[in-house]
Amino acid sequence: MTSSPQTGSEPTELRREFSLWSAFAFAFAFISPIVAMYGIYGLSLATAGPGFWWTFVIVGVGQCIVALAFAELVSRWPYEGSIYQWTRRLAGEVAGWLAGWVYMWALVIIMATVAYGGAGFLAQLIGIEQPTAVQQSVVALLILLAGTGANILGRGFLKALMFGSIIAEIVASIGLGTYLLIFHRHHGIDAILHGIDLNSGWSWAYVSGPFLAALAFTGWSILGFESAGAIAEEVKEPRRNVPKAMLFSIAFIALVIAYASLAVTLAVPDFEMVRSGEEPDPVAYVLSSALGEAAVKPILLAFVIGFLASFLALQASGSRVIWSFARDKVLPGHRVLSKLSKAEAQPIPAILVTTVIGAFVYLISATDVYSVLVTFTAGGYYLAFLFPLVTGLVARLRGTWVPGPWNLGRFGTPVAVLAVAWVAFEFTNIVWPRTVSESWYMNWAFFVAMGVILAVGVVILKARNVGGRSLDDSAEAAPSTETELV
Repeated sequence: MTSSPQTGSEPTELRREFSLWSAFAFAFAFISPIVAMYGIYGLSLATAGPGFWWTFVIVGVGQCIVALAFAELVSRWPYEGSIYQWTRRLAGEVAGWLAGWVYMWALVIIMATVAYGGAGFLAQLIGIEQPTAVQQSVVALLILLAGTGANILGRGFLKALMFGSIIAEIVASIGLGTYLLIFHRHHGIDAILHGIDLNSGWSWAYVSGPFLAALAFTGWSILGFESAGAIAEEVKEPRRNVPKAMLFSIAFIALVIAYASLAVTLAVPDFEMVRSGEEPDPVAYVLSSALGEAAVKPILLAFVIGFLASFLALQASGSRVIWSFARDKVLPGHRVLSKLSKAEAQPIPAILVTTVIGAFVYLISATDVYSVLVTFTAGGYYLAFLFPLVTGLVARLRGTWVPGPWNLGRFGTPVAVLAVAWVAFEFTNIVWPRTVSESWYMNWAFFVAMGVILAVGVVILKARNVGGRSLDDSAEAAPSTETELV
């Protein structure tokens, strides 16, 4: 399946305009060291103390293993929609549809929450020091609308923004981290060997409680390396380039996050101030102490750029999954959602759907429903991961697996086993109810949200004739499993 410009009619194929470097930049922006680290840093430090730094190491290694397993899958099936398409070919239409359905909702909701997080930094940048929920939602909505416009403009504009974000990320993560380590280190390296109590080492109570909770937070933050697969049909030589983009992005980002988080942790003037809640934002606390109030604004700008780039990549990924569903004619409104723009061959209707869902999320941002949806995103993401990982492992054990050009050879099966074990562990760790004092629907938020989303999905599946075509016939719409994409 090759892409070519269409004249006089609407295009039916995406344009292959992303290189290996572009795909790497896309995955890099999706994960974003700034979002991955600063988005959960304060919560993790307050929960588990400086010892939480090791969660970045553990999750980084675990996600690299998953990336290796996904790299083999995308080399075999480099199709738009990634997890949806891989599971569909490994386990059939229904399993693939459910995997894609969960993945799609996780992507779109996490897209909205990233924009909401970025809105907090943007509000501070423009002078709103402590934005209310309403103010932050309004700023997030503006980010959503501006990002939608950027995604609609085309891949060239998107690539330029991705490259700009990498520069901002390097300055804010590596540059700032190095400065803090050299000039503003308040603690020795032994600080990360302690938990909440700096006078003692780790105990089982610490590891099984605060540390596991921090591990769940970090597991939520380091996601998105598979996004290079979500745009596979827009990448040149995808069977070889997309696996490399996945692996380069997660390995590089894991190292950057570990380095930057270590620098910030050792630069915290007083951990007790964070633990007591007197300094609720330890990143701002470190920056203002080390750089002074005047220097915080430029750093905030780099943070905003990181969050914006992550939002753009998330929206692009979510829209591609929706478009992939619509191309296979298994979503209501597939005739509209599968349309591509004449000028840029962009899935504009699918992009607009993500915008509408994001706007709805902001409307309920001050309610418990919003918290339920946010909790769903991390668990939903890992659940979606389990679909292709488990079915891929089953195919290997049955001897039906046929590798693509990029593969691990005899190491493929051991890596697949480790990937399933890691994702199953982290999924359980994330969704396990921890706070008994919460209301039941908050304590079981993942299951509440997943129940509703799956119920809607089952209704669509039961129809068996979405848009006038049965689900079993949809295989004709997507690329053949044997088609070589060049």
